[in-house]
Amino acid sequence: MTDTLSGKRVAFLATDGYEDSELTSPWQAVTDAGATAVLVSPASGSIEGKNGHEQPVDLASDAADAADFDALVLPGGVVNADHLRMDEASVAFAKAFFAQHKPVGAICHAAWTLVEGDVVRGRTLTSYPSLTTDLRNAGATWVDEEVVVDEGFVTSRTPDDLPAFNAKLIEEFAEGKHAKQTA
Repeated sequence: MTDTLSGKRVAFLATDGYEDSELTSPWQAVTDAGATAVLVSPASGSIEGKNGHEQPVDLASDAADAADFDALVLPGGVVNADHLRMDEASVAFAKAFFAQHKPVGAICHAAWTLVEGDVVRGRTLTSYPSLTTDLRNAGATWVDEEVVVDEGFVTSRTPDDLPAFNAKLIEEFAEGKHAKQTA
């Protein structure tokens, strides 16, 4: 355990159907580094991952304000990402991190929510391979690498990439705002 992220608040935006490890592993990484993690969701009570992990919801998407957080993590999961991209409050919450130049991490299918927020245009990123066309159509440059960092925007493909993803999250979150991280 380190105190690299001591005093920082990290929002995790997810709903039912998330990829369990893509929530639990980064959550553990940022809290081990000293951050306070907060689960934001359009669902209430608790949410359940596709493999059965349950996580209590701390804050509703429509009540969440990016100004109250230092960084954002978007776990993947097809169902999770598909539902989040259809929730206006969740999309607006995620987009606000880019507008405020704050670091964001997205893994697997999570980039769908960011396509909806129109924040991937001109960015280089990776994701689960099935999102390649969606991301290119949204103006992003898609690359097949375990982790990609573009001005505070950290992306990875699958749970296999979590060690590299988590390491870069900690690094970028510790650096704080990035002037070129914009909506």
